[in-house]
Amino acid sequence: MQVGICTIELQLNAVNSLKGKRRIIKSVIEKIKNRYNVSVAEVDKQQNFRSAAIGLSKVSNDSSVIHRDFMSIINYIDDYSEAVIFDYNIEII
Repeated sequence: MQVGICTIELQLNAVNSLKGKRRIIKSVIEKIKNRYNVSVAEVDKQQNFRSAAIGLSKVSNDSSVIHRDFMSIINYIDDYSEAVIFDYNIEII
């Protein structure tokens, strides 16, 4: 059994309030949940409205599946116009 953990730091340049940030982050999280078979949540920077950090986890018997899915999610978020990926980290245990 392999467990994958991915942390993605996002930059939100067009947001001017925590309410606007929550709208965008909630939308990104729901789209990821509906499209991919992963657990996802906002894990850091909740009080900073210009940045966010989301965490993803996935369990599989093949680490290449986990890595492929995380890269697909990163590409999906990268195409999302309101959130820009600042940094990401993938760890497979």
